[in-house]
Amino acid sequence: MTPAEIVERALAEDIGTGDVTTDLCVPAARRATGRFRVREEMVVAGVELLPLLYDAIEFQVDSGTLLHPGREIAVVRGNARTLLTRERVALNFLQHLSGIATLARKYVDAVRGTNCRILDTRKTTPGLRQLEKMAARAGGATNHRMGLFDAILIKNNHITAAGGVHPALNAVKSTLLPVEIEVRTRAELDDALACGASHLLLDNLTPSEAADWIGHIARRATVELSGGITLETVRAYAESGADFISVGAITHSARAVDIHFRLELE
Repeated sequence: MTPAEIVERALAEDIGTGDVTTDLCVPAARRATGRFRVREEMVVAGVELLPLLYDAIEFQVDSGTLLHPGREIAVVRGNARTLLTRERVALNFLQHLSGIATLARKYVDAVRGTNCRILDTRKTTPGLRQLEKMAARAGGATNHRMGLFDAILIKNNHITAAGGVHPALNAVKSTLLPVEIEVRTRAELDDALACGASHLLLDNLTPSEAADWIGHIARRATVELSGGITLETVRAYAESGADFISVGAITHSARAVDIHFRLELE
């Protein structure tokens, strides 16, 4: 689903047969200016959607910009009814996506100075994955695969269903897609390395266990860590020598940030 389709669905959901309050209270020909301002420190995301909602926009910042309270994101001008009717949809997107970007930036800042990159995941709101991954990227995270179609990630249940690490990796040898495999034990780890696996996922290890496993891998493959890694622990995991850390919380647990909209009559 494209951003334009997502916005169109959001407008249809909210407006339905019409904005009865605005249509009754506001003269049809009245013109106005609206200002989007932030009320807390945040990394803004989603400003690319505003042209899908308003015709006349003055952007004050780009997505990915760190803002302090009081800063303006954008100024929109036009028919007062249109500005008011689309206000909530615009704020919903900006608040949600900026929350994701803000949390992503916190994780990225926490591992700064290491060689580790923060990845997002597929733990996204159904229908909003493209926008949420765009927001994670605005916060400095690296996008993992978009879906089940653009990369191969062999996880524990795939290994079980395939009959083991060897059968699973042998089955994907001819693919041109990136291949990653999750290993749960040292035996699976050695099996994967023996099969030539170049990208390993290690899940639910402690930082010390991760450092031990990564030392054993000895750069024979790139390593991604995942599983309950928080802002408080991510630095220790990054210092284990991991190449990547994937964090589902960036998209599934980000808090919507405080942005408000003020209307001024022209």
